Amino acid sequence: MKITSLLFLGIATVTAVGYFFWYKPKDNKANKNYSFHVKINVADKALDTRLKQKAEGLLDYLEEENFNTEVCFLIDMNINSGKKRFFVYNLEKDSLEMAGLVTHGSGSFKSDSSLYFSNESGSNCTSLGKYKIGKSYNGKFGLAYKLYGLDKTNDNAFERFVVLHAHSCVPEAEVYPESICESWGCPTVSPIFLQSLKKMIDASEKPILLKIFY
Repeated sequence: MKITSLLFLGIATVTAVGYFFWYKPKDNKANKNYSFHVKINVADKALDTRLKQKAEGLLDYLEEENFNTEVCFLIDMNINSGKKRFFVYNLEKDSLEMAGLVTHGSGSFKSDSSLYFSNESGSNCTSLGKYKIGKSYNGKFGLAYKLYGLDKTNDNAFERFVVLHAHSCVPEAEVYPESICESWGCPTVSPIFLQSLKKMIDASEKPILLKIFY
């Protein structure tokens, strides 16, 4: 009985050691096709069409301004916050790569179903427009990326400390018809989703464009 137990323990030990020595997670940081991201099927044809329309025409701007021309981030504030509305869009394939939940500013919430947007300091509102994603830093909420507003509707973003970051109040799965938490104007995502975005942002030699629209 003791011999059998010792034999079983020996096999388990060898298996465990082999796992840690031989298993190596794939590092896809240099993969510019971003194939490490889970692709999702867009069942909603209206959404698919809307995203294509929003992405259309961006390529010329990205080339002129020396942005990443392979991928961009699109946030559709016309979608309920309980649904995924932060989209990673592959411009080369003209297709959606992945999606996640994202907050809007607490100042943008009104009693009716519509949202209010503002570029003013202290408004706690989401600002519409194009953003350049800047360098990362560790702030109050951990990993965050600086955002630079590129339009008149959001050119005060940097001064307002509007950044891309994560918070535990943002879930991974959709909660619609419920809504998720609100921010002070920052596009805030779940910690896991931010890690997926981090791989893309950090692997890109050129800045990635984030566009928030309604």
